[in-house]
Amino acid sequence: MKKFVILGGGYGGLTIALNMLEKDLPEDTILEMVDRSPFQGLKTEYYALASGTIAETHIRVAYPEDPRLLLTYGEVLAVDLEKKEIRFEDREPLTYDWLVIGLGCVDSYHGIIGASEYSSSIQTLAQTRATYQRINNIVPYGQVSIIGGGLSGVEMASELRESRPDLNIRLIDRGPSLLSAFPINLQQYVREWMIEHHIELRPNVSLVRLDGGDLYNGDEIIRTDATIWTAGIQPNPIVEALNVPKDRQGRILLNEYHQIPEHQEVFVVGDCASLPFSPSAQAAQAQGKQIAEAMQAIWKGETPRLGKIKLRGTLGSLGKKSGFGIMGKRTLMTGKIARMLKSGVLWKSKRHFG
Repeated sequence: MKKFVILGGGYGGLTIALNMLEKDLPEDTILEMVDRSPFQGLKTEYYALASGTIAETHIRVAYPEDPRLLLTYGEVLAVDLEKKEIRFEDREPLTYDWLVIGLGCVDSYHGIIGASEYSSSIQTLAQTRATYQRINNIVPYGQVSIIGGGLSGVEMASELRESRPDLNIRLIDRGPSLLSAFPINLQQYVREWMIEHHIELRPNVSLVRLDGGDLYNGDEIIRTDATIWTAGIQPNPIVEALNVPKDRQGRILLNEYHQIPEHQEVFVVGDCASLPFSPSAQAAQAQGKQIAEAMQAIWKGETPRLGKIKLRGTLGSLGKKSGFGIMGKRTLMTGKIARMLKSGVLWKSKRHFG
């Protein structure tokens, strides 16, 4: 029997599995998905779990039950592209005939000393649980500093304000404004929301070191009781170790079918893939659908025909009652409607509707 193995049951990997199960698989092929967890965690909602506004069960998504899908749980240590072998921490290696690498990302600390030791993360479910405990143990009037003024930092700060109105919350960014990738008027809307809800904004801060509760902005020391890191991501270290061409961000360069050109039996999806747009759940799902289409064509002996990926837009939340977003290239939304749309996206994701 041949094996099509999907490493990672996140947005991209799960989309591939679901789309493949909608079609007929070759009788001589096993579909196997590998993950460290027995369910998918909706990563776009980890900020709410860390803040304490939702229970973990709210963002768990069950993997499909299908006799054609083999689910394997374990911690992947390495991928050997030459031997076509996946190595694990606590089990025998797994071989494959086709492979999808969808192992996601880790925090990027940009070489800042002490950042990994003295900050909390919301990258994995385990890290998010620990961050929730860290925040939950802060006494009233304590100080939380969130590093990074992008989408994750903004959502984390606003959700934490709703969960813990007693805390002092500070949002630190090295740039001059929050959400620098978004239009100016949307930046202004979010900035005004933060000020109205008593969240301290610290732009133009260049951290050089973290040491316990001390954040060093050059010679200035910024004191904090807890630090949450949302200041950038990089591909999983397993991908970093692969000897294949990568872009400046360390993501793997692919051909038009999302394959590694030197190893065309290997596809890459999500945060590890070099794409013409920023990593996101939506991009991973769109790419995952195309990978499933490409593999179906290959099994039929046909040349895959894939269109251009078009993203619908970006939505962000400001607590449970407000939000913001861009639909298409120009349509901006703020307030309750944007938040309702994001809730609708979450509802669809939990039910495998994309």
